Amino acid sequence: MTIPFVDLKAQYQKLKPELDSAVLEIMENGTFIMGKPVELFEQSISDYLGGQALGCASGSDALLLALMALDIKPGDEVITTPFTFFATAGAISRLGARPVFVDIDEKTFNTDPTKIEEAVTARTKAIIPVHIFGQPADMDAIMQVAHKHGLKVIEDACQAIGAEYKGKKVGTLGDFGCFSFFPTKNLGGVGDGGLIVCKDYQDYDKVKLLRLHGAKKKYYNELIGINSRLDALQAVVLQVKLSHLTVWNLCRAEIAKSYSEKLSDFVDTPYTAQNVTHVYHQYAIKTARREELLEHLNANSIAAGVYYPSPLHLQPCFADLGYKEGDLPVVEKVCSQILSLPVYPEMTYEMASFVVDTVRSLYK
Repeated sequence: MTIPFVDLKAQYQKLKPELDSAVLEIMENGTFIMGKPVELFEQSISDYLGGQALGCASGSDALLLALMALDIKPGDEVITTPFTFFATAGAISRLGARPVFVDIDEKTFNTDPTKIEEAVTARTKAIIPVHIFGQPADMDAIMQVAHKHGLKVIEDACQAIGAEYKGKKVGTLGDFGCFSFFPTKNLGGVGDGGLIVCKDYQDYDKVKLLRLHGAKKKYYNELIGINSRLDALQAVVLQVKLSHLTVWNLCRAEIAKSYSEKLSDFVDTPYTAQNVTHVYHQYAIKTARREELLEHLNANSIAAGVYYPSPLHLQPCFADLGYKEGDLPVVEKVCSQILSLPVYPEMTYEMASFVVDTVRSLYK
């Protein structure tokens, strides 16, 4: 049995008639940029999330647009986590601002809220919590610090669409919520795509301008914006897939539950905080025998991945920030032990059982 890390071909085959029809319609009518398909998807995803949503070109651009809407400038500081994909901190640096990294909670892998306040300075303008692997961060604690110090909160929900914190969808709790539709995400397109949710109507209007070169009317630019539009092709694909997202997330949770029940005696299985709904974009275990287990899985034709092998504060591109090994010990330890097993809705019971048996066989 061969088990990929994710199987987009299997997903396509299940949705082939719907997807082919939607894509063909775009090809025939020639509406490739913005237009009704994008407006329809934006309304559908707004209804699903419970917030005002605007499509954009990628999750990375969603983060950048949120920071631009807040007028983040050189010399400003934005507090975030070192345990995330590069784009989270990269968006901060692109505007000349300084990412300030704080350590994570070893159980949830999310930002440790107790570390945030001590990182606040007179230059701090915002906090970017990341709902890593599909588990919501501790938003009550984060929002409390933000309100105390007059800071804005940008949720990086790129891995967590559909996840809930105390009954509310992530991405709608802070001032902005950012999502990615990279093909392997829980809701993925057929290329790059992203979404930004705005709590404030003025921010919504500003982002709407910023994603179109700062122009409300063509050739009349009110702001210095960027080109970050969601293609109509992506919009119709996402519209088809959105109706399946709830079931897909439930499937992921069932696979995760089965893994945890059968593997907890051998590895550290994922911890889920109270009052949250985890959507398991990744099923991440910890083990001191990570490299040995990874080799064992690959030898048995099971794909697995290390997310992430090195924390951002130790990346060469952030060397000028002055961090050194040992500064953030929890995330450094997690990065040395983390390993993600395959989890996707198209996995069968037999496939999940084979993964479990293969993992257990190493430890036995």
